[in-house]
Amino acid sequence: MGAPAADRDYKPGHARMHDLLSTMQLRRPRLRIRITGTNGKGSTAHMLAAALAATGLRVGLYTSPHIHSFNERIRIDGTPVSDAGLLALLPPIVERAMHIGASYFEVATALALQCFSDAQMDVEILEAGVGARLDATTAVPADMALLTPVALDHQAWLGDTLADIAFEKAHVFAGCRLCLSAVQSDAVRQVVDGIAPGVRYISQAADMVLSMQGAHQQDNAALVLSAINTLQSAGLVDKGEQTIDAIRQAIAKVQVPGRLQQVQLGEQTFWLDAGHNRHAIEALLPTLQGIGSFDAIFVFTREDRDLTDTLPLLRDLTKRLISGRPSDVADICYGSVADALDKEAGDGAGRFLVLGSFITVSAAEDWLTARTE
Repeated sequence: MGAPAADRDYKPGHARMHDLLSTMQLRRPRLRIRITGTNGKGSTAHMLAAALAATGLRVGLYTSPHIHSFNERIRIDGTPVSDAGLLALLPPIVERAMHIGASYFEVATALALQCFSDAQMDVEILEAGVGARLDATTAVPADMALLTPVALDHQAWLGDTLADIAFEKAHVFAGCRLCLSAVQSDAVRQVVDGIAPGVRYISQAADMVLSMQGAHQQDNAALVLSAINTLQSAGLVDKGEQTIDAIRQAIAKVQVPGRLQQVQLGEQTFWLDAGHNRHAIEALLPTLQGIGSFDAIFVFTREDRDLTDTLPLLRDLTKRLISGRPSDVADICYGSVADALDKEAGDGAGRFLVLGSFITVSAAEDWLTARTE
């Protein structure tokens, strides 16, 4: 179902989702959890799914965008839904969607909810696509909501200021009795507290050894651990000592593609990251500095985004800085990720970082796969 993009054919509002859902027979899960934020929500969603599965619960996970296959968006007990499973559910949903003009993301969300219902999942975790207030994932009631760090992104849909964006995302808490947030800036927190006064902010890092690199992942893990603790206190999740150990082990093992994903190809090492806004790049910097100097950093993003203002942050970390658009800071500009990698990482040993979007990660993975065939 097309190239990765969280906001592909985005249409705000719940009316179309409610219309779609009115034609579907959905079973309410034991627990439904929403997750939104600007950065970290995908990693947090995967960690939370692993943690809840470690308690013996069956977990349905809905995330976006995908990197290679649409099936990646809908996972049943950690496994992407099959083509056969999707094809069996598509006809009635698509027929109604075309009649009412529902968006790509609304159809995807309806598919996920039907998949989870049919599989009788104990828990459904829904990662928002854009914002929260008018996102398809908030068209259904939930028990818990998590808010990861909020920064500038999707301004065309959510507004030009941090307060505007915080307003849209803070509505993830609507109707939820368990509400947690990562640490936010004062500007964001003021908006969130005005909309959801009972939100609890998690300020302590997880202090765990994680499979995913980055200090920011410690913050994501801390939010997940706090969510589990909250669910345990509410009597919704088992809290035996063995279960707690299993939860921490499950979180520690999580690896999500496109999050400082490390790939070895002969004597070449590649790191792939989907970071696509300044906040994400700034969060990566301490880890990138710890990794050491790169032979080349490739920065490519979507046509409707621009990361040129982050290039100076990366300049001292690399011998060559490669961009997908002209820049005074970059050493050279290429028209595609594949062309850039062909010219700049074709032969010999080297350390390379590729970042800028999920589409960029997808293109880099395709290039790497072709090199191994």
